Amino acid sequence: MAYLMGIDLGTSSLKVIVIDAEGNLKAQAARSYKFDSPEIGFAEQDVTVWWEACCAAVRQAIDLLGAPAEEIKAVSFSGQMHGAVLLDSELRPVRPAILHCDARSAQQVAHMERVLGADLIQRVVLNPIYTGFLLPSLLWVREVEPHNYRRTRYAILPKDYLKLKLSDRITSDYSDASATLAFDIKQGSWSREILQRLDVPEEILPECYATTEPIGRVTRAAAEATGLAVGTLVVNGGGDQIMQAIGAGAVNPGMATVNIGSSGQVCFQCDRPIANPRLNTNTFCGFSKERWITMGATMSAGLSLAWFNSLFPHTDYEELNREVAKIRPGSGGLVFLPYLNGERTPHVNPNLRGMFVGMNPETDRYQLARAVMEGVAFSLRECLEVCWDLGLTTSELIASGGGARSAPWLQIQADVYNLPLRVSAVEEQAGLGAAIAAGVGAGIFKSINEGCQAAVKYKEEMYLPSKVNHELYTEYYQLFKEAFSATRGVMERAAQLGRATGVYY
Repeated sequence: MAYLMGIDLGTSSLKVIVIDAEGNLKAQAARSYKFDSPEIGFAEQDVTVWWEACCAAVRQAIDLLGAPAEEIKAVSFSGQMHGAVLLDSELRPVRPAILHCDARSAQQVAHMERVLGADLIQRVVLNPIYTGFLLPSLLWVREVEPHNYRRTRYAILPKDYLKLKLSDRITSDYSDASATLAFDIKQGSWSREILQRLDVPEEILPECYATTEPIGRVTRAAAEATGLAVGTLVVNGGGDQIMQAIGAGAVNPGMATVNIGSSGQVCFQCDRPIANPRLNTNTFCGFSKERWITMGATMSAGLSLAWFNSLFPHTDYEELNREVAKIRPGSGGLVFLPYLNGERTPHVNPNLRGMFVGMNPETDRYQLARAVMEGVAFSLRECLEVCWDLGLTTSELIASGGGARSAPWLQIQADVYNLPLRVSAVEEQAGLGAAIAAGVGAGIFKSINEGCQAAVKYKEEMYLPSKVNHELYTEYYQLFKEAFSATRGVMERAAQLGRATGVYY
């Protein structure tokens, strides 16, 4: 029997799934971890935590599969995008990885905007310059930690570190590389113009290949650590948004997904790179040089609910969903602004902060929880509206991520967006997308489309919008936008004071 493995490196957990050659889910495993925040606005992780989680989850998945490791024909990857993993000449980490949700590089962002200029950003980058992306994080290290920069020989993406550990090869793919701000989105290659203007050597960055390209084989040392067989094919993989779309079956132009993980995204498949003059969306390369995505991103989606629930000693998510479902739309006049880590689409502002508006003495935990869900949906509606203004349309959305496990949150989204939501039968779409890519690389599937036809299935129930609820949510959505406009300066000032004064004496 032939099996395929997908490894998804997330911000808060690593997940492994195994499918067979017919696309059936056969095993899955996961390991959780937390990222570190040594200072307000910082987000980083020790990469050895990822590797340890990978080894443990892969071993567990193989045990649950109950088949010889030799029958796993290929492994591929999905990974959190944008982060900077810096390695020395002996491929050892120079410092903890700087993550996508990190906000330390505001000065480097301003420097990049000045040096690159509006024309180059519009023409080549096609994206806003934002904190947490690899290039501004690298520039921060060069300026603030010059001793670490001098030691840096390679700057790679998070999932590519795990790939290196398995295969002893440093590579990346078009999708992940295009999310570094150092890539020419239209040409599908590192931009010498960008790198030369910022005095960054191109050789510090990895070679790029298509998502389905085989790039090496599992080494003996990696086999001993993970339980995989020596020589197992390693396939390139891609950024989590691209792999999640594959795992959701949204691979053709005109299809779109909405994801609520730690962050949240709406993602449209495109047959050309979409230029946005306002630079408040992201356009990245897809799984091949002939495919692109345009997406809007909100920084604190599932993270907002996880933060809120962490304030209580115990959270039973089944009970939470039952209680939230009982509450009428609008949560009794509450509005939540989900800007815990700043915001990307449409505000492109790392200095925003979260806020509840409308609390009263009768407000309870479950009203607040529903308001968090609604606030995240409003933020994602803003992302959708920006994409609609660019001419992107879809008749339905495919929901993914942890938010797709909550029936009330799915219904809230359908009502807020006024679009039907379809839900994948397999919860771990990014891992499934990676397994499909592994199958294409191994020749088990002829193409991504064939792999999706075999492996992607949907739940019978669709979430259809309620006209009455949508009309009410439209009023609340206007209130959401007004609350932002009225308090933007307050949020920015709060962020500045927080960074200046800290939390504890």
